[in-house]
Amino acid sequence: MYQFTWFDWFCLWYPPGWLILFNRHWQRYHSDPDGWNWLEYLLFLIPGGFYLALFMRWLRLGCRLPRSQGEQFDPNYQQLFKDEIIAPIVKYYFRAELHQVENLPASGPLIVAMNHAGMCFPWDFLNLGYLLSEQRGWLVQPLADVSLFEHPWLIWWLPPGWAKILGGVRAEWDEFKEAISNQTILLYAPEGLRGPSKGWAKRYQLQTFNLSFIRLSDRSSIPILPVICMGNEYLHTWTFNIKKLARRLQLPFSPISPLMFAFVLFPSMGVWAARSKLHYYIQPVYQTAPITENSPKQERSQSYKQAQELRDKMQDIITQLSR
Repeated sequence: MYQFTWFDWFCLWYPPGWLILFNRHWQRYHSDPDGWNWLEYLLFLIPGGFYLALFMRWLRLGCRLPRSQGEQFDPNYQQLFKDEIIAPIVKYYFRAELHQVENLPASGPLIVAMNHAGMCFPWDFLNLGYLLSEQRGWLVQPLADVSLFEHPWLIWWLPPGWAKILGGVRAEWDEFKEAISNQTILLYAPEGLRGPSKGWAKRYQLQTFNLSFIRLSDRSSIPILPVICMGNEYLHTWTFNIKKLARRLQLPFSPISPLMFAFVLFPSMGVWAARSKLHYYIQPVYQTAPITENSPKQERSQSYKQAQELRDKMQDIITQLSR
């Protein structure tokens, strides 16, 4: 069992240390000769030290990328990571709370649709996944952009395959359908990347919803559970997105904010987010109306109408809560 030491508590309250927490926990349960070592961890904690640590690790590995540890979902490790790393972060740092739990169904499968924001590591999703699993004992899997699985930066930051092993589902149609067929409680951001990348100027303004979750809900007769998150806009404040730079770097978004100077000095802060009390408001289950049109154009139109109707309902609640 992984026990928090004084060093782990230090890492929790010192932003450059969050990446150390994730990797130390992984190494407790996995043999990872390609992973970071103690000297490199200590370099994370000093300005610019991460770059030296990265160079040292690259030389240590013979000037190659870290090898994959396998990419199969491991529910046992997800539970360990949730109990031993996510739990103290949720309880003591984000202080996340569920509201209106009477709206939670007794069982799944479900598509949990939440407003996603923050332009940072998806902490609003991770907190919600933890709270739902604690409340109902559910096995929860988030749908994530493909870049969170295979971007070269993440391969160096975190163990290769880390997101998949912890239950991440690629935002691709086939994986989407497979997850639902396995009775998964699937966390889904209907706005896609438009949500977290919209920037501070558009905080608490829902962007256009994608159609895929409406179609899958209809075809599989799986209800949608809308959830409103308040506080996630403050995970990385005063940001705006430089889209051209994001495309050049092959990133989902490229946030620019007063914090970026700190990120340049301490790249290990990439998995960190500012302290914000996160409140989750569970809404009544939403069951899609049957899509009866046969032509692709008419089906898309009907799906679009339902997606935007749900968006409008969620936006009204967000507007009321943010006053």
